[in-house]
Amino acid sequence: MKDLSIKCYFVSACLIVTLYATLGHTKNNEYPFSKTTDVSDHYHGQAIADPYRWLEDLNSKETKDWIKQQNQFSQNYLHDVKQKQSIKNILIKAYDKETRSVPFRVQSKTFFYFNSGEWQQSKLFFRDTHQEKQQLVLDPNTFSDDGTIALGGVDVSPNSELIAYAITDGGSDWKTWKIRNIKTGKDLKDSIAWSKFSNAEWAKDNSGFYYSAYEKPKAGDEYESLNTSQRLFFHKLGQNQTEDQLIFVRPDHPEWGFGATVSEDGKYLVLSISEGTDERNRIFYKDLSNDNSDFIELIGELKAQFSFVGNEGTIFWFFTDLNAPMGRVIAIDINQSEEENWHELIPEKEYPLTNVRELKDFLLCQYLVDVTSRINLYQKKGHLEKTMQFSKTGTISSLSAQPETNTFYFSFSNYILPNEIFKYDASLDTLNTIWKRKVPGYNADEYVSNKVFYESRDGTLIPMFISHQKGISFNHDNPLLLYGYGGFDISILPGFRERYFAWMKMGGVVAIPNLRGGGEYGEQWHQQGMLHNKQNVFDDFAAAAEYLHREGYSRPDLTTIEGRSNGGLLVGATLLQRPELFGATLPGVGVMDMLRFNKFTIGWAWESDYGSPEKEDDFKVIIKYSPYHNIKDDQCYPPTLITTSELDDRVVPSHSYKFAARMQRAQNCENPILIRIETRAGHGAGTPKDKIIDNISDVYGFALNALLEK
Repeated sequence: MKDLSIKCYFVSACLIVTLYATLGHTKNNEYPFSKTTDVSDHYHGQAIADPYRWLEDLNSKETKDWIKQQNQFSQNYLHDVKQKQSIKNILIKAYDKETRSVPFRVQSKTFFYFNSGEWQQSKLFFRDTHQEKQQLVLDPNTFSDDGTIALGGVDVSPNSELIAYAITDGGSDWKTWKIRNIKTGKDLKDSIAWSKFSNAEWAKDNSGFYYSAYEKPKAGDEYESLNTSQRLFFHKLGQNQTEDQLIFVRPDHPEWGFGATVSEDGKYLVLSISEGTDERNRIFYKDLSNDNSDFIELIGELKAQFSFVGNEGTIFWFFTDLNAPMGRVIAIDINQSEEENWHELIPEKEYPLTNVRELKDFLLCQYLVDVTSRINLYQKKGHLEKTMQFSKTGTISSLSAQPETNTFYFSFSNYILPNEIFKYDASLDTLNTIWKRKVPGYNADEYVSNKVFYESRDGTLIPMFISHQKGISFNHDNPLLLYGYGGFDISILPGFRERYFAWMKMGGVVAIPNLRGGGEYGEQWHQQGMLHNKQNVFDDFAAAAEYLHREGYSRPDLTTIEGRSNGGLLVGATLLQRPELFGATLPGVGVMDMLRFNKFTIGWAWESDYGSPEKEDDFKVIIKYSPYHNIKDDQCYPPTLITTSELDDRVVPSHSYKFAARMQRAQNCENPILIRIETRAGHGAGTPKDKIIDNISDVYGFALNALLEK
């Protein structure tokens, strides 16, 4: 999930509930028919009913018919939502303006993505140092008529003559790699399929690249089958994929995943070996100057996180949180690799170190200080040289740096300031703005964003950003959008989003708390919201709503909660635990069945954050908050719009299908329970502009209608 990135119908020991097939209903709504079946599983002496298991068969006619009926039902409802068109008009105007990415440089060429505002997908261009004219490299808009085939990543060869680019179809995580000659604009015949969670790491002699892939899944199981036993290959230019050299595989450890990096001097292949989403990893390396060399275990135990930064000969630099939950930088001489010989270059600080990059003369360290970015530059022996002077408060992201220069680029944004791109020369200590995004219809001077701290249930102080138009009254009458995530060490950082602008433009307040489970305050913050501490995340989220109601920003019946993926779990669990706090809920692509999340695609990897339902101690925690299992019959839940995508092979859509069916059956009041199922889309990446606008318009239109049209 880092860039990757979950309640009880009832639980009673040795008791199985057989549910009869019924037509879901509210007082005024007749939901599409969702049959129930007598299916159950036993977990540690308890029998748990799973009446909608049949919806896990994504290819069956029965499931496909159910999808069509649910979509038609939801579309009929959303068609008459008057707020939808107002939001859509705001978004169409806001997106109708050029966007540009942070540039990255390879040799004399500087590459960047650009969108005029008219295209479904951004195009990749380059500009040569000796030429003013920019030249097109890749245009994803030509991949498909509807923009649903997108770029899934690019890697330029060291000589800047070739580019490996990945194609993703319909938002799937599966990648097909192609290679293009940048000068001619023609593709080579090479094609690599069934790659996933992988980049293309070029050899320094430009002869080919390393990539990770899986066995080809069985026909029909492409979006459901487990992703295990990843393998690392080397693809030599011009050869068929079947001839690619298998570099590393561990059939005895099918849960291992591989990330390969070629050192800047080209002498070493450094392999980071992970187990699922566990931040801890192993480090192996291979001497590329010796064709007969094997991989050597540099760090063979799974005891901390280690990220390769660079090297000077046999001295390897790593970021690590070993004995330093906020992070530090160490040096390891591979000729004297015992831990007692490791040398600390940059010690741990009181705030988390989030990124380390090598420049020509410096090590660039990016920190997060109360959810605000800071950059320090150190000499390569570890002495602090300077702190980059930057007066703006917000998030530095997309940092682009190379070891051969002291110049780097980055993007800056916060919740009310659209992206700006900067160039910084560390040698001269000069900072220049090279691009500012202008959003039609938006004036930053008319908005305000403040950071507050509030107490969670156990007294922990949680930071939260609250953004809205200037001059609104705190009289409890504002529509509130409360967004959260809280998991997998992922920090939710300030950044301008057109969707939030649309909500604020409609008179609403946007609040985003930095819940435990994320990485905003280092690994300890992450651990306080994972495994058996997961309930802290839901308590943090509910406490945020209570604070905002208490301070007059809004009130329960004007409050919408939103989250995606792990955040969809957050919304599902919290709406079932504290339904009285919310007027509408928006769980997106959520992990809703916590007893079967590890049965599909990469779900097994999330056990590092959630635990395993097969372990009794974990099960006792999970079953208390698993959304699918905590829905109670004959309740009045808040209006809910569940969103998912048919081709989501990260969090398979059956999570949302089953949750929606059970919620519709349980609902016993007029509040609608809808599901919006996107076709030709996945977990979110690569979604074309028009689909993004349609999705936001439906979702926020539904929420505002639920809050305001009573």
